[in-house]
Amino acid sequence: MPAKHLLVEFGLGTSLRRGDYTEAALRALRDALWHNSISLAEAFDVPKEAMLIKAEIGVQIPEAVDKSRLAEVFPYGNVSIDVVHGGLDVPKPDGSGVTIMANAAVSVSLSMEPA
Repeated sequence: MPAKHLLVEFGLGTSLRRGDYTEAALRALRDALWHNSISLAEAFDVPKEAMLIKAEIGVQIPEAVDKSRLAEVFPYGNVSIDVVHGGLDVPKPDGSGVTIMANAAVSVSLSMEPA
């Protein structure tokens, strides 16, 4: 069955003091996920585990993100995570480092018969 793209949610996360790209990415994912109450699996009468979830995270240093920690955010579904160059590092005025901003896009699809 072909997968039908049904929704996309967006989020922003930051690491203000620690310079932690993984934490900023986790916060971006939570921002995208925790601000909705969409029950796609129930609406289409499929198990939650059948949801195909694609998360794309943008940060300035993608290799600094621990993808295994990101996967722990999702309670169910078949999850794929891509970390790409994006987001924003904002230099601190005193030169002591940067504030990290991560962006997340989370899309959900279900395998469905064409209408």
